[in-house]
Amino acid sequence: MPKQKLSPKAAAAKKRRDLAFAKTFARKRKKAENQRLRRAAIKSGRNIKGKDYDHKDSKFKSIKANRGNDGKGTKKER
Repeated sequence: MPKQKLSPKAAAAKKRRDLAFAKTFARKRKKAENQRLRRAAIKSGRNIKGKDYDHKDSKFKSIKANRGNDGKGTKKER
């Protein structure tokens, strides 16, 4: 995916927003859970290269399959 073409001011604002979102309690908890599960999966000998953990389905999926609510789009997700 190509990098977004943003002005320096817009890029700085995006950086602040992204960092604020990454530091939220929910994101920290999901990241920690993902790290725990990845380490456990690697330790048990599973090949998870190129896969992400799907928190909704509780399993590892390809990065492609783990986007957009399993092909249903994100509008109906909540």
